[in-house]
Amino acid sequence: MDVKDQPPTESNPDTDDQTVEIDPSSTVLDLTSFQLHNLDSVELPLVLTELDLTANRLSSLDPRIALLSNLKKFSLRQNLIDDAAIEPFSGWEALSGLEELVLRDNKLSKVPDVSIFKSLLVFDVSFNEIGSLRGVSKVSNTLKELYVSKNEVTKMEEIEHLYQLQILELGSNRLRVMENLENLTNLQELWLGRNRIKAVNLCGLKCIKKLSLQSNRLTSMKGFEECVALEELYLSHNGITKMEGLSTLVNLCVLDVSSNKLTSVDDIQNLTRLQDLWLNDNQIESLEGIADAIAGSRQKLTTIYLENNPCARSPNYATTLRQICPNIQQIDSNVFA
Repeated sequence: MDVKDQPPTESNPDTDDQTVEIDPSSTVLDLTSFQLHNLDSVELPLVLTELDLTANRLSSLDPRIALLSNLKKFSLRQNLIDDAAIEPFSGWEALSGLEELVLRDNKLSKVPDVSIFKSLLVFDVSFNEIGSLRGVSKVSNTLKELYVSKNEVTKMEEIEHLYQLQILELGSNRLRVMENLENLTNLQELWLGRNRIKAVNLCGLKCIKKLSLQSNRLTSMKGFEECVALEELYLSHNGITKMEGLSTLVNLCVLDVSSNKLTSVDDIQNLTRLQDLWLNDNQIESLEGIADAIAGSRQKLTTIYLENNPCARSPNYATTLRQICPNIQQIDSNVFA
């Protein structure tokens, strides 16, 4: 940390009288957890390229920030910034070279106007009270990572122009439909856990490597067949009754289908790279057929979860699995040396 004085162990919410000394030649200023109500006690050198104000009590923006023309990374995570407080930010032209903007965990009800940032790579507005993605259309098409988790978003919209996007996080919202993904041909990670999605629709995307649809309303696994680059697939806590559409996913390393309604293990014989297989909390009756089901990955498999299935109550349960998978390192919560 570039700040010379450490944060006080106790803070008075009514006063911010500590003086923060910094190295005026430093280009990074980290004021994380200083419990500041304002930046009056802080010098902001014009050479700053990174300013981290995480976990303070700021409810407005210091106008001196508008002069930091070298700023590339700016974090206001975990403060008290609302729509009115962030509004001046959209007119601070000197900051137009900003590449990373984190507004996570504040009091925003809408996506702020960030159209002046023509080189933005990372934009995070997770853990706010945002009800719509309206405004994302103004975000620069240079964006590579967009985080809007834990909000109140109901529709995937205004993302079509984000051709360079690699990570899209929309978990813990109110989405019902996967849509408007067709143009995101560089997308590698898609996180949609804790929504209300009933069917998989990846709009023809084939480059995704990590995909989460945990805690949705899926009843089928169909829809992943063309995602041949997939390495990690998370589908726990749904209503899936059958493992299918997996045989083409030959790059899959992690598969989580725990807490569903499966009665057997199917369609993964071809997955020769599979290392982690999560099948716990289903309705799989017997270990018979498991050896055939994981024939392609039995040498690679290092972790398997089958607890809370009827088959896990069978005699010699762990011994049988260790015989099937010679390189297994973990069965359920039991780790082997």
